[in-house]
Formats: sequence, C-alpha cells, structure tokens
Amino acid sequence: MTLELDLQIALDLPGLPAEADFRHWTEAALAGAGYTRDAELTLRVVNEAECAALNEAYRHKQGPTNVLSFPFVAPPEVESALLGDIVICAPVVLREAVVQGKTPEAHWAHLVAHGVLHLLGYDHDETHAEAMESLEIRILAGLGYPDPYGDP
Repeated sequence: MTLELDLQIALDLPGLPAEADFRHWTEAALAGAGYTRDAELTLRVVNEAECAALNEAYRHKQGPTNVLSFPFVAPPEVESALLGDIVICAPVVLREAVVQGKTPEAHWAHLVAHGVLHLLGYDHDETHAEAMESLEIRILAGLGYPDPYGDP
C-alpha cells in the first residue's frame, strides 16, 4: 500500500504533531482495518471557527467538534485511490485530552484513526459502534497507546 497524504495545517499553534506522526497514525489505521490498496487522503488541522462552520454546514450541528470525515465515493466507472478528507480541530483535541486525562499525542492518534475508519465506511451508530471502537482500541494498542475509551 502506498499512502499519498495531503497534510494541511491551517492554524499557527505550537506543539502540533509532526507530519511523520500524522502519516504513521494514518498508515496504522489503514493497516489495522485491513486496507491494502493504495490510498490518498487529505488531513486538515483547523481552528474552531473553521471546524464550527463545517460542522454546521455538513452535520447541521452548532459549534466545533473534534474530527469530521468526508468520504469520497467514486462513480463505478472511475478508478480512484482517493478516500476523502479528514478535518481535525486542534483546540478541541487539546482541550479534550486534558479533560479525558490523555496525552495529547494519544488523543491525536485516536482521532486520526477514528477519522480514517469513517473514510473506510465504519460508523459508530448503535449497530456498529462496538465493532468500530474495538478496531480503534486494537489500532491504538498496536501504536503503543492505551484504550481511548477506558479509564485514564
């Protein structure tokens, strides 16, 4: 599998993960989900205003959220490695890490994996939440991070 990752950092905030970290977490999530084809995706790190605008426009919910995923579905006659776009709100990630008693690095890794799984069609609705969370736990364990849903 070859990953083409378009990383876009749309804010000036110290302490963000390095591009190599985002790539490593993305590749781990793809591999953990059993994805073996070439993949292309955009991962955009944004401020609260941009995230809130996207959240309202596409999910009809007020305010910023931690991660948004926009899967790309090619028409049947088009062959494409494009999986879609992931948008992560850096200030929300950092706040949540503190509140949840996680390291920022572990929370970033979790949200990247979570976003990638959404691009692959996983969901956390009532029917599929357990399967998606179990996969996230396995992916993060493989990266050396604790269960993101467990006690801190």
